Amino acid sequence: MSKKELRPYFFLFALPTFICFMIGFVIPFGLGIYLSFCKFTTVRDAVPVGLKNYQDMFKDPEFIHALWYTAIFAVISVITINFFGFAIAMLLTKGIRGTNLFRTVFFMPNLIGGIVLGYIWQLIFNGILSHFDLTLTYSEVYGFWGLIILMNWQQIGYMMIIYIAGIQNVPPELIEAAKIDGATGRQVLGHVILPMVMPSITICTFLTLTNSFKLFDQNLALTNGLPGNRSELLALNIYNTFYGRVGFEGVGQAKAVVFSIIVGALAIVQLVMTHRKEVQQ
Repeated sequence: MSKKELRPYFFLFALPTFICFMIGFVIPFGLGIYLSFCKFTTVRDAVPVGLKNYQDMFKDPEFIHALWYTAIFAVISVITINFFGFAIAMLLTKGIRGTNLFRTVFFMPNLIGGIVLGYIWQLIFNGILSHFDLTLTYSEVYGFWGLIILMNWQQIGYMMIIYIAGIQNVPPELIEAAKIDGATGRQVLGHVILPMVMPSITICTFLTLTNSFKLFDQNLALTNGLPGNRSELLALNIYNTFYGRVGFEGVGQAKAVVFSIIVGALAIVQLVMTHRKEVQQ
């Protein structure tokens, strides 16, 4: 059958996916928004309380701290992961020996689960800090940079693969033409390679930004928010509010709604800004 003949049946083919999307995302998200305006312990005993949950949320100093802590963490993570991922990708597209082996080695940390990775790095960091009679949970600063190192180690290899694909799609004749015109290596990078690799930059920035804001299992395993919830990222703060504080389920749900709006808004802004800089090939 031709595409024209199949067109009337499009909705029929899309129906199973649409139903799964409604059941798995739209309905739970809508119910979550409703529950954020209620006091409840289960879905069945929800009692509307208006904006009280949101008022209590913004009065919670731990939530405000987690918000800023996560924002700073996301900014540094996005910059460092993409910088090192792109730099390694550039090196591994120069035709050096053992390139495939290096690509595999750099990508492997991404295959390790977040909880396992968190406990492994906790042992490493505490082993180093023990020489100074310190632990990772001695200060929120140690926990912060521990998470930065962990995230870089885990995600640089994944972003590297995406950048390699983008760099390899840059037409060689453009680079040759720029060199013939007298462009330096820095000028070739800034005016030829980077503009052509913008689709990869868009994808990698989106992934690192959303992953940084949604980080949970590594934070739980590495520091569990210690000391005193000062190294607690937003996702862990929401979890601890919802499951760790009796009577605060509604507040936790309100935090989750605000969290979803923040991540969604930042992702859309980032996608629009980077997409505008993409070069149409």
